[in-house]
Amino acid sequence: MLLRAVRSVLEQTYQQFELIVVDDGSSVSLEQARLEVQDHGHRWITQAPQGVSAARNRGVEECKFDWIALLDSDDAWKPTKLEEQVRFHVENPDISISQCEEEWYRHGVRVNQRAIHKMPSGDAFSKSLKLCCISPSAVLLKKDLVLRLGGFDEQMAVCEDYDLWLRITALHPVGLIEQPLVQKFGGHDDQLSKSQPAIDRFRVYAIAKLLRGEGLTDAQIALAKNEVMRKLAVLSRGAKKHAPSDFERYEKISDALTQGDYLSGFNHSKGLLGMR
Repeated sequence: MLLRAVRSVLEQTYQQFELIVVDDGSSVSLEQARLEVQDHGHRWITQAPQGVSAARNRGVEECKFDWIALLDSDDAWKPTKLEEQVRFHVENPDISISQCEEEWYRHGVRVNQRAIHKMPSGDAFSKSLKLCCISPSAVLLKKDLVLRLGGFDEQMAVCEDYDLWLRITALHPVGLIEQPLVQKFGGHDDQLSKSQPAIDRFRVYAIAKLLRGEGLTDAQIALAKNEVMRKLAVLSRGAKKHAPSDFERYEKISDALTQGDYLSGFNHSKGLLGMR
């Protein structure tokens, strides 16, 4: 999969870029991909396993350019992806982040996206609260924007992109190139989203962390509070049947959030969010 992703970058019609691949302690051989990257004059970084957030942050920090494009190893860009996105930002210099439409494949078969997954254009905060509607493989954004907002949260095992997009969309509109310039492949067993049960608890943490900070408008605060309580209610219903100890945790977090205590109820233990 990584070799396909690498080749999709190397074959871009827009060639004014540096490709940085961060090998986050992979347990399988990536030698062929490494050779192709380095043979084309690009960079391969190997580090001890630290997780996807640390790998992305390392790539951002190492980048020499002012703009960042991300690509997950199981996805691929169409040849004009960068060209079209660069053109968009030249024509819209006030927009700091954009994404393009995607083609979705599951087990190698093209599938249609549901209406709920339609990518937003402009003010994306409200929709970003409900689900992760910005795709890492489809974005182009300013490096400075990522750094100023703290990058990807390296304590989060999953939903680290949801967390960053919330912080960005609270402050910035999102541009949309209405062309499917990314191929997104799903259905394989090692997808990160399958590594944790009840992943909405990580989204609850992200919203609570956002509410603890500053800069939200009154309307954004109201939207965030409503969504975090909705997600907690869903988690509580599921846990009440299958995991009573988790049910108690969710109820305590809900009570704390109701009282304006937005973060003290959370901690990280082996990548899971729990109660202190």
